[in-house]
Amino acid sequence: MCSVDVDKTLYELLGSSNVRVWVHAGLSRESAKALKTMRPEPSFYAIVGDSEFVFNTYKRAVKEKLVRRNYRWNLVITDYVESSYIEFSQLILPTMFLQVDPAECCRVINQKDECSCPPMQKNQIILNSLIVYIVEVYSKLDDSTVTVRVDCEDLQAELNSTRDKLYKQFAEDTENNETIFYWIEDRSSLLLRSRFILYTYISDEGLTKVASWFAGENYKLLPGVTLEPLKMFFRIGTALAVPWTLPKLHPDTGEQLVNEEGQPLYEGYCIDLIEKLSEAMNFEYEIVTPKVGGFGKKLPNGTWDGVVGDLMVGETDIAVGALTMTAEREEVIDFVAPYFEQTGILIVIRKPIRKTSLFKFMTVLRTEVWLSIVAALVLTGFMIWLLEKYSPYSARNNPDAYPYPCREFTLKESFWFALTSFTPQGGGEAPKALSGRTLVAAYWLFVVLMLATFTANLAAFLTVERMQTPVSSLEQLARQSRINYTVVESSSVHQYFINMKFAEDTLYRVWKEITLNATSDQAQYRVWDYPIREQYGHILLAINASGPVPDAKTGFQQVNEHADADFAFIHDSAEIKYEVTRNCNLTEVGEVFAEQPYAIAVQQGSRLQEDISRALLELQKERFLEQMASK
Repeated sequence: MCSVDVDKTLYELLGSSNVRVWVHAGLSRESAKALKTMRPEPSFYAIVGDSEFVFNTYKRAVKEKLVRRNYRWNLVITDYVESSYIEFSQLILPTMFLQVDPAECCRVINQKDECSCPPMQKNQIILNSLIVYIVEVYSKLDDSTVTVRVDCEDLQAELNSTRDKLYKQFAEDTENNETIFYWIEDRSSLLLRSRFILYTYISDEGLTKVASWFAGENYKLLPGVTLEPLKMFFRIGTALAVPWTLPKLHPDTGEQLVNEEGQPLYEGYCIDLIEKLSEAMNFEYEIVTPKVGGFGKKLPNGTWDGVVGDLMVGETDIAVGALTMTAEREEVIDFVAPYFEQTGILIVIRKPIRKTSLFKFMTVLRTEVWLSIVAALVLTGFMIWLLEKYSPYSARNNPDAYPYPCREFTLKESFWFALTSFTPQGGGEAPKALSGRTLVAAYWLFVVLMLATFTANLAAFLTVERMQTPVSSLEQLARQSRINYTVVESSSVHQYFINMKFAEDTLYRVWKEITLNATSDQAQYRVWDYPIREQYGHILLAINASGPVPDAKTGFQQVNEHADADFAFIHDSAEIKYEVTRNCNLTEVGEVFAEQPYAIAVQQGSRLQEDISRALLELQKERFLEQMASK
């Protein structure tokens, strides 16, 4: 911005609005770098000056890659130059262009017909016209009341009447809107009554005149022209977490895709939610991942890193991700109403690989039962042969009663009958003697009971074996030593166990002080055993022994590599449930604990909190969030 125009522009801008303005005389490499790193990022940019300065600065901005979005750059040309002499082809994106009407030059130099501005500075032209105008107005005053001499040490109100009359004459003279200057009584100032023309430039459509504006008046749109409000722009912070936010990969190469500006692309639940919010709230956005840390942890010096840290210092405007709402985070940022179901902490472990064997069915019943079945089969076969041989009522010993051919139960045939009675086909023709039939009936009842018992036990055995896990809760995991487990380093889960151990230590210290200092009247405090289990201290020691993993992907990979189900991963429940649906080798252990909601976060005191809450309510009415959760 030209130094001469800086004060004028700022005086007008700040005097009529509440905006945050950063001003620099020209654009250097240092100032361009400052603009790139400024947070929050400027919503609009304006270059004010003569045509040569404006377009040189614009070309510098293009070179520094500051021109990235439509209609964000406003070019204000203050010299009297015809638009036909301006090379608009230098504009790479749709741009707003504000110019002083070149015809105003003729009015300033007091030429009513068409003219060409002389090759002199614009400020000099205006100054000459201003002096001429003041002389003309002053000449209209009554000479009898003009103050001749003023004593600065003894000023009297009546001696200043010339000033008051001059101001009044300025006000009367500029009421007809025909003068080139107009009077502002509140500021006791004469300002140039310039006419500005507003254009839009699009490379395919060229220069389009949309509005005109006289100084001191409201702008007027040309007939048939409408101006759509520009979309807001926000930097949205997030961190990688499956399935919330993950890199969008090329299907063939597996490399992360980028957009036209070279920014990496992402996909997932949160990205779909951001896109839907941008449509509902009419804004543009840029996805930003933290340079240091994940979702954010509090550092010893009181600051934060990760997504929370970026939002806290203004690096981002909104945080959308698998960000849990905690009291510690609410001290530095504001949360919007939760957008997803309660999440918490869950344990995942690999399903143990069962040993296969052709004789697996033999393990359904104990060895004693199998031996009893074999003994019953042998004994029954022998008894059938014995009764058939010595009973007077058998077919062999009573041929008159059975003149037709009958089955002959030899010792071999008797054993075959006893064995085939276990099959659905049955043993075939039964003995004819009453004693033999009674034995067979009792044996058949035994066979039915054994088959039913075996079938039921086999079904239960296969089902229970498939569902059985080495541990079923966090308490069991803490009490055993065979299964190792870990968490993601510096994650909210890791911090949870650290906080719980600190709580246990605090309770133990208080209990110790009470019991050791107990008087005779406080005998109830004298207990031999500590009443609280030091569970979380043991868990944290086991985690430190196994070593926290850098990310969730590594944790799931370690669980999958332990085929003996001797390694567990404690992590966010939503992410674990999603991974279990994708990997059939994994299974959840126990119930979800330490439940907390996910929520969108904004800077403290941000006006976006109410707008985002309203948009989320609308999405809930449309059942959009339910549809996303069902994916």
